[in-house]
Amino acid sequence: MPHFQIDYSGNLETVVDMAAFCETIRACAARIETFPLAGIRVRAVRVDHCALADGNPAHGFIDISIRLRAGRPRDVKAEATQRIFDAAQGFLADAMQTHSIALSLEMRDIDPDLSPKTGTIRDHMKG
Repeated sequence: MPHFQIDYSGNLETVVDMAAFCETIRACAARIETFPLAGIRVRAVRVDHCALADGNPAHGFIDISIRLRAGRPRDVKAEATQRIFDAAQGFLADAMQTHSIALSLEMRDIDPDLSPKTGTIRDHMKG
């Protein structure tokens, strides 16, 4: 863990390079000690149907949801949240100058008793 789910309005497809945005979030998360490298997952999902603010179809949004296994202190999570948000905001700075974009982020804990996990990524990581 953590899992980063990025939902974004389809009208941003030509405005924001979502693959590069995902990589920016992944790279930032990889530098945060509380996030185990092998557990980082970043994915972006285009939302084709949405209505924002005053209904102007030019408005767009990017919403980042971070889910991670419970147990980290609040201050550690707050710092990690701010670092990810700062990276996202930095990446989007130019696009936000010329386009109407709402950026939001939320981190929440996952109950480990209700979220079984397995995988072989660690077995296949280099180094």
